[in-house]
Order: sequence, then C-alpha cells, then structure tokens
Amino acid sequence: MSAHGHVDLGHTVAGWTGTALALLGFAGAGGAVCAAWIPGIWIGLGIVVVAGIVTWLLHLAGWGKPSGPRPEVDWDWRTRDTGARAGHADCLGCRVSGPRRALAAAPRPRSAAPLPAADSSA
Repeated sequence: MSAHGHVDLGHTVAGWTGTALALLGFAGAGGAVCAAWIPGIWIGLGIVVVAGIVTWLLHLAGWGKPSGPRPEVDWDWRTRDTGARAGHADCLGCRVSGPRRALAAAPRPRSAAPLPAADSSA
C-alpha cells in the first residue's frame, strides 16, 4: 500500500522532466551563489525557465495530464494523454498555445444546479 493512499498523484513524463530540470537549475544557481559566480546564477535561473517551457511543450504533446483525476488505467507515468491535441477544458497552458487550442480549451460554463425551493411555512 502506498503512503499516499490509492490516488492519482499526476506523475507524468512532463512532470518528471520539468521537475528534474528545475531542480538542476536551482541547484546550479544555488552553487553559483555560494561561489559568488554571477553568470552561473543567471545560467541556473535560465535552466529553470527552460524547465517550465519544456514541461509546457511536453504537456501540449500529450505527455502531461488534464486537470482533475484520471481513470486508474491512466495512472502510469508513461501513459500518453490522447485528448491533449485538441486542448483541455479550463487549461491555461492549452489556451495560450494558439487560437485553435484556445477555442477548444476555453472555459465552459458550469451547469447550475437547481436551488431548493424556499420553505414558506417558516
């Protein structure tokens, strides 16, 4: 049994790659701060920015995951998201990637549940 219970933690190729690159960038920038090497700080911070871009591109390529829980068969980190090509609903990354995906990923209105009728006997 997992320490986290039986839940989808969202481990994906995009997530692992972005995390590894960001960790490398932060460690490099931290080492450069300790060594007082100014160009190294900027290189490390540049790697962090690259980590965000790479993660976004992998998400758009289908190696990330949509928002919310996934079916249990899709929990493996190597499972590709087949719905990424059209764009995910309510996904900022999909909306900023271009007009075609922005249209598909535009926030959809939430269905309003009917409100209970007021009790007039009170």
